[in-house]
Amino acid sequence: MTDQTETFSDQMLGFTLPDRNARGRAVRLDGVLDEILSAHAYPPAITHLLAEALVVTSLIGGLLKSAGGQVTIQAQTEGGVVNLLVCDFKDGQLRGYVDFDADRLAEVGANPSLFALFGKGYLAITIDQPEADGRYQGIVPLEGETLSAACESYFVQSEQIPTLIRVGVRSGAEGCAAAGILVQHLPDGEVGRERLHARLDHPEWEHVSIMAGSVRHEELLDETLSLEAIVWRLYHEEKEVRVQPGASITKGCRCSIEHYADVLTKFPEAERLEMRDDNGMILIDCAFCSRIFEVDA
Repeated sequence: MTDQTETFSDQMLGFTLPDRNARGRAVRLDGVLDEILSAHAYPPAITHLLAEALVVTSLIGGLLKSAGGQVTIQAQTEGGVVNLLVCDFKDGQLRGYVDFDADRLAEVGANPSLFALFGKGYLAITIDQPEADGRYQGIVPLEGETLSAACESYFVQSEQIPTLIRVGVRSGAEGCAAAGILVQHLPDGEVGRERLHARLDHPEWEHVSIMAGSVRHEELLDETLSLEAIVWRLYHEEKEVRVQPGASITKGCRCSIEHYADVLTKFPEAERLEMRDDNGMILIDCAFCSRIFEVDA
């Protein structure tokens, strides 16, 4: 292993396996997770769901190469327990929010399945890279046992990149902890590119995915075990493992009065007048940080 460092929490770790044509990301969320979750009094099932979503969003966001790039994950359904789940990652800034029906949640029990929460929902992943490929979006059904599984389907269906994601979440009276690892088989070059089904069966990818899939939740969540140590446990028999610490992760609600004032300038004056209250102010409720912003109409 090269570039050995010690990364424990709230920082991205990138790694590559050159001889296997694979890359990966690992992350463990600690303080930033507490900050995001504290904005709302989420019940345990929703806390667990949002924690998993924040880890997955971080892992996918860690794949972006250009500064200013943003990943947004949105899960939505009609008539489900969860009305909307949205998370985004930009330059190491992470945020997330869940809107749900508390009464329906009480009916599905303490450990609801993904289907119980979303029914026939869908997952939309939007990637915006202003300096690279621009903005594009992939939409896949919310199928499988976990949100992570649905994200794996996104990469296979929308980007044709074999991907494995494992996430561990622990929540209880002592708080919430979450961590995860993502590995991918690097896409083939355009010249002589193999078809997807052939690459999914590639022996290099089979080996990489089996190793990553063997990681235990307890390992991911062990705060005394660095992310480098986890990668080394999985791939210590490889000829070479390259690791590269990524950006530190912070709570990233980018809301401000100035931001909303700028957004409101894009509305016709008549609509802005209809939005104002008796004091001539427009009240904007930020779901991410649970704050009310007063903007002069």
